[in-house]
Amino acid sequence: MQATLQPSSTASMTPRDRQLLAHPPYAQASIPEAFQRHIVDYDRREAPGTILVDTNARYLYYVLPQGKAIRYGVAVGEEAMAWSGVATVGKLAEWPDWIPTREIQERLGPYPSRVSGGPANPLGARAIYLYEGGKDTLYRIHGTNQPEYIGQAISSGCIRMTNEDVIDLYDRVRQGTTVVVLPPGGESPLMRPFAARAS
Repeated sequence: MQATLQPSSTASMTPRDRQLLAHPPYAQASIPEAFQRHIVDYDRREAPGTILVDTNARYLYYVLPQGKAIRYGVAVGEEAMAWSGVATVGKLAEWPDWIPTREIQERLGPYPSRVSGGPANPLGARAIYLYEGGKDTLYRIHGTNQPEYIGQAISSGCIRMTNEDVIDLYDRVRQGTTVVVLPPGGESPLMRPFAARAS
């Protein structure tokens, strides 16, 4: 698969972003080029403005006009905890607080009942909340304080991006945006194969 590398830019960052990310409390990860931001040709049927997550390949696509998409590398849920389906963006938040669910507390805790937003927060710089049928699915597309896991299936079901990439995506997304998450190990019957060609 050939694509055009689109280097991360700080253009979308606010002064607060720059301040909080200047000296993050985690190691800077070297993201493999395959999981860095690229512009690719996109040959599926989603309308521009749609988000599609290819769980198997660990990519998130933001569909652009004229058969293009921005492809970001992501970390996805472990297979037993991965969510798939069609959702809409129900809420958007900058530097959100994290409220661990009871299941996460039991499986991975103990954590405080609420972790304030900031670079040490597992949700990172932005959170895009996925709703289904008007209800919060409790799944998110969000930043991370563990960028070294981009390209892996490691999360508790959410879709993690580097903070720089989630800031870029967040600025493109609106409430009501459609999000398609393909199931792990399978292809959605709504989708047809696509080719990502050099652009």
